[in-house]
Amino acid sequence: MIAFLNGILDQKHPTSVVLDVQGVGYAVLIPLGTYDRLPAIGERCRLLVHHHIREDGQLLCGFATEEERRMFELLIGISGIGPKLALGVLSGLSVAELRAAIAEGNCKRLSGVRGVGKKTAERIVVELRDKIDPVEALAGRAAAGGNATLRDTILALAALGFPQDQARKMVQAALEAGANASDTKALLKQALGSR
Repeated sequence: MIAFLNGILDQKHPTSVVLDVQGVGYAVLIPLGTYDRLPAIGERCRLLVHHHIREDGQLLCGFATEEERRMFELLIGISGIGPKLALGVLSGLSVAELRAAIAEGNCKRLSGVRGVGKKTAERIVVELRDKIDPVEALAGRAAAGGNATLRDTILALAALGFPQDQARKMVQAALEAGANASDTKALLKQALGSR
């Protein structure tokens, strides 16, 4: 199995690249998040790879981060989701957004990705909900959005012993009640008061 490729970037497109590794050109499919991180053509490039073997051929799927590759592998483990659809999901949503949508059970958000219908979105939520940590997923989304206060409040509620799903709902209820989203102490107080 091929774990990574390290070579010169020969061609790049939003969905694929050709990587020249010591004179051999490897065609690698990529998600948009990886495309955004690619160097200029002619420069050295390292991609983490998932080598997908099936009876009618082989595909190399490349990723800029281990987090992307792990999420891709979780997605293709779901019945009915192949490598191209999994790459499409990772192109439509960042890993943080995807984890948050799964943790929230937000099938509507998932079905907004091209190629993902309602049933596929439901299957993704059902099959991956237990494989990701909801508090980390929601806290990661809050941090990615620049709101460390939400992340800290969710983690504080989880540390106080509230179940992960309840902690998220408490913070959401506090925000809807008008709590200050930039003050962790006030948000935590409002979340505890809304129970």
